[in-house]
Amino acid sequence: MNRTVSIELKTVVFVAMLMIFSSQAVGWEEFMVFETTDDQEAPDVYGEIIVWQQFVEQYGDYDIYIADINNLAEPFVFVIGDANDQMYPAVYENTVVWQDYVIWEQYEDWDIWAADINDPGDMLILPVSEIAGNDEQFPSVSGNTVLWQDGSAGDFNIYGADITDPYSPAEFLVTELELDQQKPVVYRTTAIWQDNSFGDEDVVGADIWQRNKPDEFYFPYYEDQQQNPALCGDIVVWQDDRSGNWDIYGADISEPDSPAEFAITTETSSQENPDIDGNIVVWEDYRHGNWEIYGYNLTTKQEFRITDNIYNQVNPAVSGKVVVWEDYRNSKADIYAVVLDGPEVMGCISKLAGDLNGDCRVNFEDFAIMASQWLHSNFDQP
Repeated sequence: MNRTVSIELKTVVFVAMLMIFSSQAVGWEEFMVFETTDDQEAPDVYGEIIVWQQFVEQYGDYDIYIADINNLAEPFVFVIGDANDQMYPAVYENTVVWQDYVIWEQYEDWDIWAADINDPGDMLILPVSEIAGNDEQFPSVSGNTVLWQDGSAGDFNIYGADITDPYSPAEFLVTELELDQQKPVVYRTTAIWQDNSFGDEDVVGADIWQRNKPDEFYFPYYEDQQQNPALCGDIVVWQDDRSGNWDIYGADISEPDSPAEFAITTETSSQENPDIDGNIVVWEDYRHGNWEIYGYNLTTKQEFRITDNIYNQVNPAVSGKVVVWEDYRNSKADIYAVVLDGPEVMGCISKLAGDLNGDCRVNFEDFAIMASQWLHSNFDQP
């Protein structure tokens, strides 16, 4: 497949020491991931790896930025980009995927690309799907499986690829119902997407363990809209307007033929764009007159506020205890993050004896707290 533009990636690797800490309004210390005058949008996170799209004024296009926050004092940041746009990244372990705008001899369209970032100085960067004249957009990745929406407006379908062999991705069809199937997410062998084949937007899923014969399953259909699904394990979450405004709902799909649905928040203002990892659900929430980030613990059934700022915080993503979002407090889009701790993210219903930091484990971290308190107990030697 010849292109009129060669893929010469302007890959930049550098160390950034530009962490900016902000207020501690709701108990955790928020921080800017990477300081820049460019706009940063659409973050995703896996473990301590954060990815986002950045409009680089110097080049006049979007590139993919990747930050390793293992050491907050000296975060490691590197870039994937070329002369066109790279947007909407997703990350799983050492694999980053994105949609890439490519100019062909007769067409210009979006394709899906992937990078193995295990060695940032020598990244393997290859196409996952590149069909001339056909848009492939909004990728999701889990393990060696990549999903995306494929086609044109009015007839998007869900496709996937097994990238075990990155030089020869094994592409497969997930669904091609009438009208649009969009915004897929994947977790292991489960795929979820939003589907308007039934007259409105619904959440639909499939077991894709058998690549050549996905087994679809359906949620209860409502006359209202269900959009922007997210998935982790057996729990699916989405935004739902059955009450006249956007709320966050979830479902346990451990028995796919009869998903057990439940409400996460039905507050009277809008809640949108949920994400989930483990027992933590996050979303953007408008109950205070601007968009802020809220969370919910599926184990303890407790809701908690993550940000408290008069400017908008949107598009959250969560992995473990790390939450990232798009933040407008500096009159432009920046990527901010926080590392949650304490009872809000505990994985048990009641606190364990000896669990001093509220993480549902008794370990050396609790011993360190106990030792610190003992050293300050004022029982000094004469």
